[in-house]
Amino acid sequence: MDIFRLEAGVVPLLISLPHDGSHIPDEIATRMHPTARRSPDTDWHVVRLYAPLAQALEASLLRPLASRYVVDLNRPADGQALYPGRRETGLVSTIGFDGQPLYLGADSEPDAAEIQRRVNDYWRPYHEALQQELARLRALHGRVVLWEGHSIRSMVPMLFDGRLPDLNLGTADGGSCSPALQRRLQAVLEGQETYGFVVNGRFKGGYITRHYGRPDEGVEAVQLEVAQCNYMDEASFAWDESKAAALRRTIEPLLRACLA
Repeated sequence: MDIFRLEAGVVPLLISLPHDGSHIPDEIATRMHPTARRSPDTDWHVVRLYAPLAQALEASLLRPLASRYVVDLNRPADGQALYPGRRETGLVSTIGFDGQPLYLGADSEPDAAEIQRRVNDYWRPYHEALQQELARLRALHGRVVLWEGHSIRSMVPMLFDGRLPDLNLGTADGGSCSPALQRRLQAVLEGQETYGFVVNGRFKGGYITRHYGRPDEGVEAVQLEVAQCNYMDEASFAWDESKAAALRRTIEPLLRACLA
């Protein structure tokens, strides 16, 4: 199976886009509601947003092909909650961001054996590739930054109140990267006036950021969650090149700050 695409770079920066995929295999899709088969909670077009930047910087770029509805690559394989006490989707979720069921009925939902198969078939290969690329870049440069690129609709009542800030930087409350890197990134955000932002707000970084970010061992991890209205039409999922070009002009100095 073609599980992921990796474009290996030469600088100590790996851009991971774990929710970029939207493909749902037929054997799963036939058991889902028609609206769910469209995979509406995808981080739409993030590869289109980041690919030109990765190419220009000669950074590595890793992305899956399958939807987060198949298995969420940014969740721990044991299914533990990321935000205990809050309503959220899971490793193999049965609800979408609107709180509605994904599957046609309880008998259509995946059982424990199927969940484990999805972990083995999709989750593990992506994480193995992620680990290997981080190890390769760290061996070359002594340190590496893992940049987690995400996006989400600007308003998702099930997950947060009101409108999400445009740019949401997460470093696991400072635990996944060095204080120096967080200061550089925050300075970039403070130096622009186009987008509202927050650091370690509702989105502090998911499993990948928290698990792989080990600054004392030479691996720093940062997550950027972007409100989708800044580069696309949220209702139709249509790409907006003019908005995206403007957004890239803010993301690029953030990525360059990782290489400083």
